[in-house]
Amino acid sequence: MFHLKSEFKPSPAQKEAVSRLLKHFETKSHPATLLGVTGSGKTFTMAVLIKELSLPTIVISHNKTLAAQLYTELKTFFPENAVCYFVSYYDYYQPEAYIPQTDTYIAKDASINEQIDRLRLQATSHLLSRKDVIIVATVSCIYGIGSPEEWQEQSLKIFKGQIISPQEVSKALAFIQYERNDMELSSGKFRLKGQVLEVFPPYAQEPVRVIWNKDRVDRIYTFDAINFIKKQEIESIIIFPAKFFVTSPVRLEEAIKSIKEELEERVKFFKREKKFLEAERLLQRTRYDLEMLKETGYCHGIENYSRHLSGRLPGEPPYCLMNYFPKNFLTIIDESHVTVPQLRGMWAGDFSRKKTLVEFGFRLPSAIDNRPLRFEEFKSLLDKVLFVSATPSEYEIKESKGVVVEQLIRPTGLPDPPVIVKHMKGVADDILKNIKELKKKNHRALIVTLTKKMAEDLSSFLLTRGIKSQYIHSDLGTLERIEILKKLRQGVLDCVVGVNLLREGLDLPEVSRVLILDADKEGFLRSKTSIIQIAGRAARNLESKVILYAEKITPAMKEAIEEMKRRRQIQIEYNRKHKIQPKTIVKKIAENEEFIQKLKGSALKYAYEDVPLSPTPQMIKALEEEMRQAAENLDFEMAIILRDKLKKLKKRI
Repeated sequence: MFHLKSEFKPSPAQKEAVSRLLKHFETKSHPATLLGVTGSGKTFTMAVLIKELSLPTIVISHNKTLAAQLYTELKTFFPENAVCYFVSYYDYYQPEAYIPQTDTYIAKDASINEQIDRLRLQATSHLLSRKDVIIVATVSCIYGIGSPEEWQEQSLKIFKGQIISPQEVSKALAFIQYERNDMELSSGKFRLKGQVLEVFPPYAQEPVRVIWNKDRVDRIYTFDAINFIKKQEIESIIIFPAKFFVTSPVRLEEAIKSIKEELEERVKFFKREKKFLEAERLLQRTRYDLEMLKETGYCHGIENYSRHLSGRLPGEPPYCLMNYFPKNFLTIIDESHVTVPQLRGMWAGDFSRKKTLVEFGFRLPSAIDNRPLRFEEFKSLLDKVLFVSATPSEYEIKESKGVVVEQLIRPTGLPDPPVIVKHMKGVADDILKNIKELKKKNHRALIVTLTKKMAEDLSSFLLTRGIKSQYIHSDLGTLERIEILKKLRQGVLDCVVGVNLLREGLDLPEVSRVLILDADKEGFLRSKTSIIQIAGRAARNLESKVILYAEKITPAMKEAIEEMKRRRQIQIEYNRKHKIQPKTIVKKIAENEEFIQKLKGSALKYAYEDVPLSPTPQMIKALEEEMRQAAENLDFEMAIILRDKLKKLKKRI
């Protein structure tokens, strides 16, 4: 099913790893672990394993940035197969909550990224329509998304020669949450003009046009959304719902009935307890939602009624992405030492918040069943499982029952980078000195701080010193983070400053210096595992060095340095024995249309990029506005940078 395309040939270490894993999965049912050092080609080993097993696969990562990188790499390896991206579609998310101590209700507030929502729908539609599917996901894959059976049953099938009127199709599309808009055709919308219907499924790359001859479907084809030119004639099409939570009219009627019954029971409970405010609050909120469900089949916060809509019993796990997979599939948990604890901890936090909402009458008790899976429930849905990490924890090793396949040799011959310890005194000047040295070689740096504020302040400081710098942390949008790392590789940026996102898995061959501040502040961010993982970002360049800035050498630092020395020595001995000359990894910078976005405003663009050769008056006006805005926000460093750029632009004009 899977066609692996790559200029790489598996190294002896990779061949041995794949052979052992294949043998294990053919005979055993328990998980296995792939212990591969940074830069040893774990992703390529995973790709070869996927090809050989030929099973639908989900690769679970612990953050969106790493998931995007894995998605890009696997899409390069499998250009003819369905490689999909499934992460949380929120750029910003404030969950619904209530704080009893201050009587503060916080309504759900979210900013949905339509691009990522489209990719999520694309993932599920591929799972239900083909077998050669690889999905790269974050832990959002354990959150409820509606029943796969209902989602598939509500899909609309249209084929040539079908006897169905345009009005019937229009009505069916509206029911599965497509919005009619006769002026603009965009994702999740449709328009009907006479005998021609155009629909743009949110998971599709191109819209579809259906033409009728009276009540018979005459032609179906895809077309270009910009110039409306016909692209490909097709015989039939399945249009999946525009949202995950859709249900049949019969199921909806049953759901409304059971919601009413639960509401009556809960209101009686509150009145018995003399909680009249809670009873009235719940009555008003739920009745409004019921009216919306009855009239439109949808309401704000519909996920809170998912148990009723899917016909589940109290306490039953919700349907999630894992339910869309067939019985036999492969699960790869990447950077498992971080991802497994995340999967394990999701349920408890969600339950605590929902319990308070239920107790104070903001939600029905059934809202608690709209939740992420408990870890045991998640495990019960899996088939073949592979943990992948350079530093697996005791849990993965125990679950693997001794099947730990080591991949310690890098095909490039690159040893672990040497580690230098320096005092924190004069750290800013030393960072500047290092980056200026790297600029002469066209190399880049990663700087790791302890807090977001430190990352932002250090990035601003470097900008004022002429260094093209950008901070990166969880407050930035998913696509924005991807864009920043791409600009680092391209040389638009000299360095990136971050906290915890510059760790596991990031593949940046141009980075030859990793600078870790406050390396002696013991804790999760400066543990032995964390230091090894951060240092690994420099393991793809022959001239790499890792600098730990600290006031003392802690046990975690000492253990990390010793482990890296041990691995470095193993690689050096292997190189000597096999006469391998180490070389820097050369990796093409991939262009993925899914992740291409325009920077918001011109401030970032002109702060980091060179002055355009042909600036326009509009450009000047936009930049002046950005400069004034920066000054109003008291971001004077950025205002100064933009002022200097303005001077250069005006001079060039």
